[in-house]
Amino acid sequence: MLISRLRAAAHALFPPKGEEEKSEIEAERHSVGSVPSQLRHDLPVRKLALIVNPVAGGGRPARALPEVRSALRAHGLEHRFEYTKSLDHARELAVEAVAGGEVAVAFGGDGLIGAVAGALKHTDGVVGILPGGRGNDLCRVLGIPRRPVAACGVLASGVERQLDLGQAADRIFAGIASCGFDSVVNEIANDTRVVRGSPVYALALVRALPGWKSARFEVAVDHGVPRRFTGYSVAAANSKEFGGGMLLAPNASLTDGLLDVVIIEDMPKLRFLTLAPTVFSGRHVRHRGVDVLRGREVHISASEPFTLYADGETIAELPVTVRVLPGAVRVIVPA
Repeated sequence: MLISRLRAAAHALFPPKGEEEKSEIEAERHSVGSVPSQLRHDLPVRKLALIVNPVAGGGRPARALPEVRSALRAHGLEHRFEYTKSLDHARELAVEAVAGGEVAVAFGGDGLIGAVAGALKHTDGVVGILPGGRGNDLCRVLGIPRRPVAACGVLASGVERQLDLGQAADRIFAGIASCGFDSVVNEIANDTRVVRGSPVYALALVRALPGWKSARFEVAVDHGVPRRFTGYSVAAANSKEFGGGMLLAPNASLTDGLLDVVIIEDMPKLRFLTLAPTVFSGRHVRHRGVDVLRGREVHISASEPFTLYADGETIAELPVTVRVLPGAVRVIVPA
């Protein structure tokens, strides 16, 4: 019976087209924040180095590259591009770009953005973003158009903003780091090839739930008294969104120097499945069994050997300490 209920509820996890379009508009209105008027000044013409992941989003960046280059030329932007071979290669390309006086533009998914941003943390380097992944959650939060050609306008006329980053062990991320049930969901999503785009995460959730067994977690925020509980997951959110539109931490900010630590405690699977669709609006945080803590650092351990995922990538194994790096990177955002 649980399987049939899961299949029936799966439709609720895929936002209807109209609702998805509405959430994108709302995200742009509630983006990283309005830019102070003193930052709105004439910008020098930027030289860009496009760091392109050709296989992200089912090959979307490679397919869109000719149109993107035409759009950049129309904006008068000098640019070049290189395909990435790995995230380490992307980090090397970012450092080389900045050394040559160029903006390092991540053209791929959130994992590529996190890698490029991490390579340039605490430097004078500037990161640009062109959406090319499955979820493109950071673009949605920042108000960057999710169509690559449209996002070229931000690279031309946007302003630079200091944004926070997250760090787990020696790995840097931009969005949300999570573990537990989320570890299983991410593993399934990354192995899925039939479904493309943001629905893959919702499908992975439905596939992971029947075999899930709750784990014991211990969470300590800012070296405080550890909180022990049995449940589904723990997430350290630098941004508010992941998984292709899921507002896991609706009050998280990329500029407040804090992490929102979202805890989901144990509950019946059918109740969890009922709760899951509300994450697209952020209403899940109002429900019993979901709690949000805030701090600059969180230590996470669990009874199971979970992998910590962030921006769709594996970044650490538990136990792990996750911390925020306030104002660590300069990113071009809409003016």
